[in-house]
Amino acid sequence: MSALVGRRGRAAILLVMLTYCGCNNKQPTVTVYASQDQVYSEPILSEFTRETGIRVRAVYDSEAVKTIGLVNRLIAEGPNPKCDVFWNNEELRTRQLEARGILRETNSWAAMGYRTRRVVVNTNFLSLESAPHSLLELTNAIWKGKVALAYPLFGTTATHFLALRQHWGDAAWRSWCKALAANRPFLVDGNSVVVQWVGRGDAPIGLTDSDDIAAGQREGMGIVALPLSEESLLIPNTVAVIRGSPHPAEAQRLFEYLQSPRVLQSLIQASALEGAGPRKVANTLNVNGTDLLRELDSATAFLKETFLR
Repeated sequence: MSALVGRRGRAAILLVMLTYCGCNNKQPTVTVYASQDQVYSEPILSEFTRETGIRVRAVYDSEAVKTIGLVNRLIAEGPNPKCDVFWNNEELRTRQLEARGILRETNSWAAMGYRTRRVVVNTNFLSLESAPHSLLELTNAIWKGKVALAYPLFGTTATHFLALRQHWGDAAWRSWCKALAANRPFLVDGNSVVVQWVGRGDAPIGLTDSDDIAAGQREGMGIVALPLSEESLLIPNTVAVIRGSPHPAEAQRLFEYLQSPRVLQSLIQASALEGAGPRKVANTLNVNGTDLLRELDSATAFLKETFLR
C-alpha cells in the first residue's frame, strides 16, 4: 500500500512540475524573425499576443549585420524551418529569399509602408548651404575623413549602394566606390551608429536611414536630414511567410496583422516609417528589383573588395 501511495505521490508531483514548467502549455505560438528594430517591433508583437492569445517568439538581428544574419539563418534552415514569419525592414533580401524558394508558394510576402535613405548633417559643424548636393560630391577632397556610413555589405546601406550602381551604370559606380573608399570614410556598425557619430560631431556628415535620424533628433542631437534627391532610396518594410512554416494558421494571422492600417499608423507615429504608401515617392531612385537581385553577387563581391576594414 505504501509503495502504491509513493508511486501516486511521485506522479502527482511530476504532473505539477510539468504544469509549472510549461511543458503542458497548449497556447498557440508563432515564431518571427525580425529585422525591424526591436524598440518598434516588440510593442506591436506584444499587442498581437494580447489581442489574439498567440504567443510570439521573436528573434532579432544585430545592428552590425542588419538583415543579412537572419536571411542567412533562413537559408541555412532550408526545408526544416524554425521560423514562421520574416518581418524585414527592407525589400531586397525578401526578394532574395523568394528567389531561393524559402517563402511559401502563394501570397508569400507584402510591402507595407516605407522609410528613406538620407544624408544627415550636424548643423553645429556644417551649414546646410555648404553640405554636398549629390552623393557624387562625397569623393571630393573637402570630405576626406568626414563621412560616416555603415559597412556597405549589410542592411539598407548595401541595398542603397546596389541601387546607385543601377542608377549611374557599372563603370561610374565602381569609380565612385573606389574614390569614396580612398576618401577614408568612417565605416561603422550600423545606421544608428552613423547617427551617433554625426550627432557627436565625430563626422559632420553621414549616410543613414530616416528612422535613425528621427531617433537622434528625439535625443536632442543637432542633426538634419538633407532633402530627398534622385539618389535617395525608398525602403519598403516587408512581411513574409516561410515555406513549410511550423505554425501556418498563426503565421497567417500575424502576416495579416502586421499589414493592418493601425499597425502601420503606429510605426509612422513612432517615426519607424515615414508613410504607409505609395510605393513610389518623388525624388527617389527608380529601382528594378529583379535586376538588382540578379546583380547582387557580383556587386557584393566588388564592395567587399573595395571597402575592406
